[in-house]
Amino acid sequence: MSDLFLVRHGETEWSRSGRHTGSTDVPLTEHGREEARRLVPLIRSHRIGAAFVSPAQRARETAELIGLHDVRVDVDLREWDYGGYEGITTVEIQRERPGWFLFSDGVAPGPPDHPGESPEEVGERADRMLAKVDAALANTEGCVVLVAHGHFLRVLTARRLGLPPSDGALFQLATGTLCRLGTEHGRPVIAGWNVRPGS
Repeated sequence: MSDLFLVRHGETEWSRSGRHTGSTDVPLTEHGREEARRLVPLIRSHRIGAAFVSPAQRARETAELIGLHDVRVDVDLREWDYGGYEGITTVEIQRERPGWFLFSDGVAPGPPDHPGESPEEVGERADRMLAKVDAALANTEGCVVLVAHGHFLRVLTARRLGLPPSDGALFQLATGTLCRLGTEHGRPVIAGWNVRPGS
C-alpha cells in the first residue's frame, strides 16, 4: 500500500502566538507561505494519487503553494472545534483550569455554530477521513496527501496507528512540515515526522 502524507499548514499569526485556531479563518503569514514553498521538492519527489485539503484558507493556500492540483476540499479535515476556547492560549485556559489538557479534557462549550468537540468526536472525524484515504489508496496509484491542521492531524495519526484519540498528544507537529505514515510488515508506522527539506 502507498503512503499517506500529512502536511500541516504554514504559520499564521495565531499559530505563532499559541492561540487555538479552529473555526477562525486566519491567513498564512509570509513566513508561513515560505514554509509551504520549501516543501515543494519533498512533494514533487513522490507520485501523488489523490490529495485532500481542509476548507480553511490557511490549508488551501498551503496546498496551492506546495503545488498540489485536483485537490478535494473535505470538511472532515477541519481543525478541532475549540468551542469556548477558540482564540485562547493554553496558558490563559490553565489560569481558569489548572492542569487542563486538550487531548484528555476537551474544550468548554461554545456558541451554537461552534459548540466544541470532545477528543472522541475528533477521533470519529479522523476515522471517517481515514476511510476516504483507504478508498483513494485502493483506487489510485501513488500516495495520498492530506493538508490540514495540527491537532486534527495528531488525532488522525493516533487513529491510523490504532491508538485512542487522546494519544494524539504524543505527536508534536510543527507548522509547514511533512509527515509520512506508511506500513511495515502490514502494520501502520510513522515513516517520517516533522520533515522539512534538509532535515
